[in-house]
Amino acid sequence: MGLRTKTALVIAGTAAIVATLIGLLVHQLTAEDQRKNAGRAADARLVAAVGAYSSGIDSGALVNPPDLPAALRRTVTDRPVRATCLQRTGGSGAPVLWAATRSGHDLLAVRRSYAPQARALADLDRVLVGSGASVTALGCVLGVVAAAGAGRRITASADTAQRIADGDLTDRVRPKGKDEIARLGAAVNTMADALSARLEAERQVTADIAHELRTPVAGLVTAVGLLPPGRPAELVSGGVDTLRTLVENVLEVARLDVPGVEQAHHEKILPSTLAHRAVALTGGDVEITVHNETPVSTDPRRVERILANLLTNAQLHGAPPVTLEVDGTTVRVHDNGSGFPAELLTHGPQRFRTGARERGAGIGLGLTIVTGQARLLNTKVTYENPTSGGALATVHLTPEHT
Repeated sequence: MGLRTKTALVIAGTAAIVATLIGLLVHQLTAEDQRKNAGRAADARLVAAVGAYSSGIDSGALVNPPDLPAALRRTVTDRPVRATCLQRTGGSGAPVLWAATRSGHDLLAVRRSYAPQARALADLDRVLVGSGASVTALGCVLGVVAAAGAGRRITASADTAQRIADGDLTDRVRPKGKDEIARLGAAVNTMADALSARLEAERQVTADIAHELRTPVAGLVTAVGLLPPGRPAELVSGGVDTLRTLVENVLEVARLDVPGVEQAHHEKILPSTLAHRAVALTGGDVEITVHNETPVSTDPRRVERILANLLTNAQLHGAPPVTLEVDGTTVRVHDNGSGFPAELLTHGPQRFRTGARERGAGIGLGLTIVTGQARLLNTKVTYENPTSGGALATVHLTPEHT
């Protein structure tokens, strides 16, 4: 149940409760007023009947009536008072108002129908029920209107926050008013400003460090080439190559983080061509399967980079066989390892976050570069762990005709 529905129900429920309480109060006060007025009229008639009875004049009063209500009979028998009693008959019979007193050894009583008062009270109840229903319906409408307005503002803030979380750090909420919802929007904007500044500082520091490392790494590469052949030279060469690859990856991530620095150049090409090029870049034993394919419009170099990084990740952290499957405009990379970490499936690739503790190896920057290149190409890359086992990465390319 959404916030709009809950708010509308609360307002409608409050209106219904208030209308019910007011209706009960009006009903009770009206019933008491009717009872008092009818009682005074019956008592006045009884007084006149007692005076006439004492004078020997027939006043129409009932003398020792057998159907006098028992409670009224006891009251006037025990004490010399005048009293009234409303007798409600069962079934469809109309209620009767009695007035009685003791005159000597006799009980004198008068009675009158209470049907007019009962009908008037029933008519009032119908009016109150109709009014209460109208007030409840109006409250429901007002609740829906109020909830819709608040819901739209909250939804707008939530959508903006989601777009910021998805990477659009330029989006902002436009707060209206000075209530709590406006404060929420302002808080989202403040969070986005702080996040943007922090990410920019992180990107700049990372880029500066990587840029400063390029010169010494280039010197190391040159120096390694001068070492005499042997096992020590191979170890040093492997470490330098790893360091050079890391520096290049860091610089690539830094460029991809800045809008407008990297530009995609689209051209028509077959996915199978991209698949074979990516396998050639990575080497290793990769099985390529082409079910059917459709020409795509994309930047070949960047797609090759995406596929090569996915294949490298599968070869390093998965288990053979590693397969690359082309189906229409979709390319899938599958390995038979232990699958992607749960954190990656939930939050996506994150730079410098590895699965080393859980899996004995790290993810590094490869999948982060995949995410950046895919974002630049407006291409979707998904990750999953199939029920058959292993890890599956799927690249959804754009058809050539769109």
